[in-house]
Amino acid sequence: MSAFPRAENALLEVADLNVVLESPARRLHPVDGVDFSIAAGETFALLGESGCGKSMTALALTRLLPESGRIHAGRVRLGGDDLLGLSEAGMRAVRGGRIGMVFQEPATSLNPVMTVGNQIGEVLAQHRGLEGAARQAEVVRLLAAVGIPDAARRAADYPFQFSGGMKQRVMIAMALAGEPELLIADEPTTALDVTIQAQVLDLLARLQAERGMGMLLITHDLGVVARSADQVGVMYAGQLVETGGRDDFFRAPLHPYSRKLFAALPSAAQRGGPLDAPEGSVPVLDGDFPGCRFVERCPLAFDRCDDEAPGWASVGAQRVRCHLYEGVSIPRPLEAREANYAATSARKQQAPVLEVRNLKVHFPVRKGVLKRVVGQVRAVDGVSFSLVAGHTLALVGESGCGKTTVGKALLQLIQPTAGEVFFDGENMVGRPQRALVEMRKAVQMVFQDPFASLNPRMRIGDIIEEGMASLGVGDSAEARSRRVDALLERMGLQAAMRWRYPHEFSGGQRQRIAIARALAVSPRVLVCDEPTSALDVSVQAQLLNLMRELQQEQGLAYLFVTHNLGVVDYLADEVAVMYLGRIVEYGAVEQVLAAPAHPYTRLLLAAVPKVEGEAGAAGAIEMAKPEVELPSPLKPPAGCHFHPRCPQATDICRVTYPAPTVSHSGHAVSCHWPLQRL
Repeated sequence: MSAFPRAENALLEVADLNVVLESPARRLHPVDGVDFSIAAGETFALLGESGCGKSMTALALTRLLPESGRIHAGRVRLGGDDLLGLSEAGMRAVRGGRIGMVFQEPATSLNPVMTVGNQIGEVLAQHRGLEGAARQAEVVRLLAAVGIPDAARRAADYPFQFSGGMKQRVMIAMALAGEPELLIADEPTTALDVTIQAQVLDLLARLQAERGMGMLLITHDLGVVARSADQVGVMYAGQLVETGGRDDFFRAPLHPYSRKLFAALPSAAQRGGPLDAPEGSVPVLDGDFPGCRFVERCPLAFDRCDDEAPGWASVGAQRVRCHLYEGVSIPRPLEAREANYAATSARKQQAPVLEVRNLKVHFPVRKGVLKRVVGQVRAVDGVSFSLVAGHTLALVGESGCGKTTVGKALLQLIQPTAGEVFFDGENMVGRPQRALVEMRKAVQMVFQDPFASLNPRMRIGDIIEEGMASLGVGDSAEARSRRVDALLERMGLQAAMRWRYPHEFSGGQRQRIAIARALAVSPRVLVCDEPTSALDVSVQAQLLNLMRELQQEQGLAYLFVTHNLGVVDYLADEVAVMYLGRIVEYGAVEQVLAAPAHPYTRLLLAAVPKVEGEAGAAGAIEMAKPEVELPSPLKPPAGCHFHPRCPQATDICRVTYPAPTVSHSGHAVSCHWPLQRL
């Protein structure tokens, strides 16, 4: 039985697609019999963990497999044309033209020595024949459409001058430049904050409606799937295990793996306890599977699952690859597992480990032959907060608001322009590098882009062990090696993977490696810059469970930079909302998220795509549609910086920046007209 019913006039047809990766040591099957179709104007969402074959499927459709890869079998047709039978010259006309692709990691997909405008312009010249002023105007229009502020000026910038989220927007603009029939979007909103995510999803929906564009959406965000998908396919270990319409899938996910994805979603209701994440990781796809590929992680597995691979079963309009729907045998009892979660109150201390007072980071803008300073980008403009052992402070806000810069300035990876950073009561700002060693032993950072922060010439075991050796952690090389193995296992990887290089892992797996490296030296403070942005929901749940456990065992303090408000609601104790370099609202997470006082906080919360109800309930979406872009930090608006986007702004908002108002509970807001009485 086919995994997915054929559309009568399918734009894309994929039948029995098999991909093989061969090396002298082994032969992998990352895609093993995948079968689906996409109609014009339809969005097919592909869900699953990192390493299950989603991105490899997308690369196979465009014949962009790595050198060791080949399509072993199958058929791929676009508008009736056999893509696997085209010459390479014919495929070059398809890629970027008929098929646009947004890759998972924009930092490695953009040319670092070309301006973003020229890179988009290449697509316009190649596939639409635009030149001169018409091409430049279209470049600016595309950048503005995906939420790049001051698009005309930013078109002349290079990729390194953009934040991670903004680089992703540039990639989306480039993919749309060729006016494709089919858009393959590999985690297109992963690095984006919630308001830009809403704009991008609305943009893609509008383009589909206007031009009948089909879309293959690869994502781990169930809220995005509920918002955008028409059909859903759940992928595990190289195979589709469940397919169906969006409404049916959210009403009643069938496969045990699908249900685990829902159970792994963080929320305020699960605060203080572990998330129900599937244990272990996706199996290595280098051998035969006599039974179900999910059997080792399935709480409902029975004996037949070990020995016989399940076929497809139909439940209404849904299809599922699982023996449970064949009406045979009795489920194997689920083993009882105890979570090591102690009360947190005993770990909480009042003396801050890190305290930040009026931190400022301004970047000079230079122009002309003499490179004179003509302005200042006020990336961070007077931020104050403290980190207490055993607590988590979440720093949220849109891309470009200064969150990452705050994290780097704490470690003085970026030199602060002004302000103070106290570590154990001592001001670290302005001290020589040798005096910062002790602080950097205790304060570690997980960077936003895992690929750029991992040495491509080192094996991942050596990457993790390097920090331990240089800081004197571990009694011996053997002890450090055992710790590396244990960390990899706790990150949902396998100890044997320590001998691989970073390029041999998926984006989500590389993020886990970066986190393991930071945890290896037993820090007291962890600055996490979007640590879950590249992770699927099940691995995200494993990571959040691990972070809570480590915090309760060791009293770790976390500064958690993120745009995922679901994670904030589950993990954080306090939250600081940042806008154009300043904190506009600060307080306990249950106060700020349940009763937001600042209009900007309301906008962020309204823009989050939500899956309402528990697993199995129908997905209901509430989306904000912010029409005004984030202003440039080079020229922030006078008065309250948020007033151009605020529906409640008055004359005083346009003239005077509001002083913070603080309630007796510590809930602070910088607004002339807060939406809640403090």
